[in-house]
Amino acid sequence: MTTKWNLDPTHSEITFKVRHMMISNVKGNFNNFTATLETEDDTFKNSTVKATLQTDSVDTNNADRDTHLKSAEFFNVEANPEITFESDSLNNEITGNLMINGVTKPVKLDVDFGGINIDPWGNTKAGFSFEGKINRKDFGLNWNAALETGGVMVSDEVKIAGELQFVKA
Repeated sequence: MTTKWNLDPTHSEITFKVRHMMISNVKGNFNNFTATLETEDDTFKNSTVKATLQTDSVDTNNADRDTHLKSAEFFNVEANPEITFESDSLNNEITGNLMINGVTKPVKLDVDFGGINIDPWGNTKAGFSFEGKINRKDFGLNWNAALETGGVMVSDEVKIAGELQFVKA
């Protein structure tokens, strides 16, 4: 029998980090996303995960940068309002298809299963942490600017991470 788990958004986050000017990292997150998990048992070994992030919810704590990220030079939120992920395997890593900017590519992320617990209101919850790296250019996110001293404004590598808590349906 398959058990469905729904995301607890108040206890979940999805973040990204990218090198800026080759000297420091800029961190951001998506404020609006959903995810579901379906599993055969409480080991979560044969599970599937589906997630959807709203691109217009990107937040780097800088309004001008967020506007640029929402533009056609990056996420093009009008044409591509969602980023989606569908897993095909979950163990100590999760593999699946990530779609950004209308481009779908396979990805592999490291996963740490935090365990299962029951909250004070009787809800059964499960927690997961994940992290990995993608190349933004694989998804058509090509904008950049050369720096006068050499190097580029934004690195190609983007680190992604998340803390996800699910509630048993």
